[in-house]
Amino acid sequence: MNIVHIRKATIEDAAISFAIRRDAIREQCRDHYPAGDLDIWTSGEMSETFAKRVADEFHVATVDGQVVGTGMIDLATGKIDAIFVLPQYMRRGVGRAMMDHLEDLAMSAGLSVIQLDATLNAAAFYRALGFEGEARSTYQSSLGVSLVCVPMVKHVRSTRRQSEG
Repeated sequence: MNIVHIRKATIEDAAISFAIRRDAIREQCRDHYPAGDLDIWTSGEMSETFAKRVADEFHVATVDGQVVGTGMIDLATGKIDAIFVLPQYMRRGVGRAMMDHLEDLAMSAGLSVIQLDATLNAAAFYRALGFEGEARSTYQSSLGVSLVCVPMVKHVRSTRRQSEG
């Protein structure tokens, strides 16, 4: 696969980010959540609120200039969200590249812990990246669906120091 580049998203990335989110959820979550819940979670058209969030908070992964993945981190809380990869680019290092980028941003901001709510299908991926968490919780989608998730945390400073040194 070609090199993955990560950059700050712009408003022009909103439509493809919305499509990547929808396609990734439908592909990866279908064996872990009821079809009706996935339909609700991925329903509707892109809102202005979503587009603004992409422009303000998202980062995008590109391969050969094409946006193939998304992600964001709240540097005030260390909360990671919106990690989605186009199905045809899954298992090719895009998600890992995005997570490495977001972790670097967290460390640059002086954070020592990052956190996320993993979908059931993604928990193993995050564990492979050093996240910890087994308990289950409920994620409330803004579209009104409740989904079981796995709250996870990672201590970034101690992990990086050990691997570097």
